[in-house]
Amino acid sequence: MSNPKIAIIVGSTRKVRFADLPTNWIKAQAEARGDMEIEVLDLRDYPMPLFDEMASNAYVPTQDPVAQAWQKKLAGFDGYIFVVAEYNHSVTGALKNALDQAYVEWAKKPMGAIAYGSMGGARALEHLRMIAVELQMVPVRNAVHIGGGDFWKVHPGVGGSGNLADIEGAIAPSAKAMLDDMAWWAKATMAARG
Repeated sequence: MSNPKIAIIVGSTRKVRFADLPTNWIKAQAEARGDMEIEVLDLRDYPMPLFDEMASNAYVPTQDPVAQAWQKKLAGFDGYIFVVAEYNHSVTGALKNALDQAYVEWAKKPMGAIAYGSMGGARALEHLRMIAVELQMVPVRNAVHIGGGDFWKVHPGVGGSGNLADIEGAIAPSAKAMLDDMAWWAKATMAARG
């Protein structure tokens, strides 16, 4: 069986976003393992309108060409790692919209996350997990949370270092656990889908 293809989905589209730091860090962690192929998907590259289709693509074909391109891209992956910013106790509007713009492509594949915010993005990630279950994804147990003092220590927008190596000791064990989960579940669901 070939290595699973895993997409890292950048869930924030703000011009001044923190998301690029955890995206690059988790990408490097995943690539260093050698047991999965990694590609970053940035929602900035898929400027979809707010979901306005007749129904999900589980029931009727999507009409919007950007959403169609998004679905086509997602279809080629065996699992997804979301970079999750917490906005008012939930996921970003851009990420929720991107989730709604597909259905068939998400189903029966694992999802993991690296979440951040003052409380480690915990509430946003729990919300994302509920959405993922409805989309028939398999949320893995382990996740990376960057919060509290660690978040402020590395957040360059508030005077932090901008270097996740400064908190690697705190987040590397959870990253390894999440990536172990992703590798196992991706292979299991690939076999089941096959």
